Amino acid sequence: MLTFEMIQDAKRALEGIARKTPLDPAPKFGANVYIKSENLQLTGAFKLRGAYNKIRSLTPEERERGVIACSAGNHAQGIALSAAKLGIRSIICMPAGAPISKVEATRSYGAEVVLVPGVYDDAAREAERLTQEHGYTFAHPFNDPCVIAGQGTIGLEILEQLPEVEQVVVPIGGGGLISGVAMAVKTLKPSCRVIGVQAAGAASMYASRRAGRPVELDGVATIADGIAVKKPGDLTFALCQKYVDEIVTVNEDEISSAILALMEVQKTVAEGAGATPVAAVMFGRVDTTQLKTVCLVSGGNVDVTTLSRIITRGLSKAGRLVELTTKVADKPGSLIRLLQIVADSGANIVRINHAREDRHSDVGACIVTMVVETRDQAHICQLEASLTEKGYFLLDH
Repeated sequence: MLTFEMIQDAKRALEGIARKTPLDPAPKFGANVYIKSENLQLTGAFKLRGAYNKIRSLTPEERERGVIACSAGNHAQGIALSAAKLGIRSIICMPAGAPISKVEATRSYGAEVVLVPGVYDDAAREAERLTQEHGYTFAHPFNDPCVIAGQGTIGLEILEQLPEVEQVVVPIGGGGLISGVAMAVKTLKPSCRVIGVQAAGAASMYASRRAGRPVELDGVATIADGIAVKKPGDLTFALCQKYVDEIVTVNEDEISSAILALMEVQKTVAEGAGATPVAAVMFGRVDTTQLKTVCLVSGGNVDVTTLSRIITRGLSKAGRLVELTTKVADKPGSLIRLLQIVADSGANIVRINHAREDRHSDVGACIVTMVVETRDQAHICQLEASLTEKGYFLLDH
């Protein structure tokens, strides 16, 4: 069973192992908003804290047999690095679809990686099977008191860095992070609100809270792979019931917008899971007008190719990138007249396709599809109005 003393003990054990990450104001997100940057932690995520605290707790016999874990990537890296520091063999089961950057980073710390088809829960079942077969010590990524105690050290840091904090917003996957943070915060400052955020496509803790018991989703789908968990743990569910004030959800476009905003405003890179608290603040799921609020950005291990797609999605959500399709006459000068309207509006074309043979086109007409940079949604409306006024009918695409 988890105790507050375990969190305090973990804090002492992590000195010199984990960084005390920055907590900085983020006024562009609101006058009362601050960012706790666990994406700047060693291995790029908070998971090192719980992983090391778990590995150091192993008996000599358990260390001899080796440790196994399942993870979408961040717990994997935390376990791999911790095991390497303590001279222990580590085997990590990861979903086959985990970002390549996370897989390779885990291998670089010396772990043996086993890629498992499916999502986190499938990797967990394979890790359990291998544990039974080989006698490894299983290090659960969230439903373990030692792991939760390690994550709880972030709550202690937040209160040290911002004693006047009134609200902490934390991502939830299986619930290990928020369980530890919430216990630490509520023990020392019961008046401080703790709010959890899940991706709408993987809202297992949200569903469990509504059901009053841990429930398993049929499937999960989200760019926030670090919190793509079908079912929370029984321990983490109980702790969330006791210490967490509210759980909200955010959708994929909102997560993408938050990642983009963190890059542009805070000059920091967050993965999908790490950006969910900021998304909740940006899109009104969490009210920060009266309360000093810390958004815990839990990790920054995002694959570069994935990041490119996320940025595009975020730009579209913010009204800064739009795709427009219309018809033009198949005559000299028709295309340039269309482009002049776009130029006069102040928009910038980044990609264009001019098709003479298209299922939407008439004889004597062409279909033009443009991807255009704009300032915001109002600018898009202005451009669309200008095109319509000049006789261009915009097609669905």
